[in-house]
Amino acid sequence: MSQFMQPSIILLRDGTDTSQGKGQLISNINACQAVGDVVRTTLGPRGMDKLVYEATKATISNDGAEILKLIDIVHPAAKVLVDIARSQDAEVGDGTTSVTLIACELLKQSKQFIEDGEHPQIIIRGYRKAALLAMKRLEEMEVGVDALGEGLNGRRLLLERCAATALNSKLICRNKAFFAPMCVDAVDILDKDMNLKYTIYKTTAKL
Repeated sequence: MSQFMQPSIILLRDGTDTSQGKGQLISNINACQAVGDVVRTTLGPRGMDKLVYEATKATISNDGAEILKLIDIVHPAAKVLVDIARSQDAEVGDGTTSVTLIACELLKQSKQFIEDGEHPQIIIRGYRKAALLAMKRLEEMEVGVDALGEGLNGRRLLLERCAATALNSKLICRNKAFFAPMCVDAVDILDKDMNLKYTIYKTTAKL
């Protein structure tokens, strides 16, 4: 027998699931939804902090990327959500819980179509078209600084509103009237060519 016709041998760990097809797709979606349920209660201004206890330390946080990093996730599909949260945290520094829950919701909505026999590629093509329509709609709804009609003061007011919105889910939300202008001052100090990531400083409470 030629060496090119010899059957390949694949060694799998004990208990490895070798399912495929529609059943495996549904299993992947269920695993991602389970991860989303873990961080769902941390979203928004009334979101709750999570206490993650390890062998020698305990961590209190409502940051989605931090919580997902501390949880030992074994499922390969569910690990993708961890990568999404980490990418959002590295690029933006905020919104890690939001992107995780949005991804879970998109998977949840596609679950019914997969059960009905729809091909995943068709679902993905529909999501891509929906993303383009959503971006177009957001561009129509955008409100610029000029719309406020207050010149430079309008620009600062808009920035303070954005900063205050980001602080709604933080521990210092009650003092956002004090910290929001401070954030704007920090950004205004930077040069135009300086990276805004230099202003991001994140802390996590540890016991």
